[in-house]
Order: sequence, then C-alpha cells, then structure tokens
Amino acid sequence: MSISERLHAVGRPLLRAQLEHPTVAGIARGDLPESVFRSWLEQDYLFLLDYVRVFARLAWQAPDGHLGDLVDLAHTTYHDELSLHRSLSAGFGADLEGAVKGPACVAYTGFLLESAASYGEGLAALYPCMWGYSSLGQILAEISPAESKYRAWVDTYADPAFAALTARIAQLIDEAAPDPARAEELFAEGMAHELAFWSVP
Repeated sequence: MSISERLHAVGRPLLRAQLEHPTVAGIARGDLPESVFRSWLEQDYLFLLDYVRVFARLAWQAPDGHLGDLVDLAHTTYHDELSLHRSLSAGFGADLEGAVKGPACVAYTGFLLESAASYGEGLAALYPCMWGYSSLGQILAEISPAESKYRAWVDTYADPAFAALTARIAQLIDEAAPDPARAEELFAEGMAHELAFWSVP
C-alpha cells in the first residue's frame, strides 16, 4: 500500500465526520443559513491566501522534477480558485477585504505553514484540504439539489480537474516518501483542522 493510499484509509472515517457536520449537511440539503456560509467564505478566503504560501514554500524545496508541479498549484490556487471564490462570495455579500481570521483559521494555517518547513511532511499536512474537498464535492454532487444556491460551490470541488490536482499531490507524497507514521499523524491532524474549520464564528 502506498503512502497516499494509507492516508486515504485514515481519512475515510474522518471524512464521514465532516459530512455529518451541520454546516456541510446544510450545504448538502441546500438550506444552510446564508449568514453561516458568508462567514465561512470569508474565513476560507483568508485560508486560501496562506495555502498559496504553503505551496510556494514547498516549491522552494521541491526536487527539480516537481518544481513546476508546486508552482502550478500555487498559480492555480491564486488565480483560478481565488477568482472563483471572489465571484461566489460576491453573490453572498461576503466582506473578503474586511475579514479577520477566526481561531480555526489561525490554527489551521499556522499548522500548514509550520509543517511546510519539511517537504514531504508539508505535502502530507496539506493533502487533507485537497483530498477532503475533492471527496466532499463528489459526494455532495450526488445528493445536493440542482437548484441549490450552494450548487456552484459543490460543482467547483466535484470538478474532475480538481480531482486531477488532488491526484498530483498524492503522487508527490508517494515520491517524497516521508516517514509513513509521521505522514499519517500529520494527515489526521490536518483532517481535524478541516472539521474544526466548518464551525465558523
């Protein structure tokens, strides 16, 4: 079993906890209060800015063969994902420029930026965000009403192109070959941060 496959095994029960979280369940049904989603969008915007920094820090350490992968991921997150985020946020009246990090965002981004001091460990730490959102998107796409006001968000993360980016990270993890036990520990911690992040202020 590869390291990424081991991480998936660790993550599946933790993913179920996210699906049962009231925020995710509300997105799935389409009845989440807009105020909750607006707050979540503001926090996620601040998170994504630091996520770009994590990719950039890992790119500095990447082997020559994967420098382009990490630079591409930083570029895609900054230009494509953040652009989609701004467009979606405008429809919900989110104040992205005035947003201030809440405790969950501070804890999660701090964990990622610190973990990125080590190339292999940093990849394992950030993987829950990619793998978790790709998995959630695909599941929610099957059960979320087509007319839901949250459907655009669901479709963003259910997109096969996002799944392909997630698969690239899995490949990088396997090739970096961090200590498997340490990778599982960091992945589980990242999944815990993912769950906490849904409990927006």
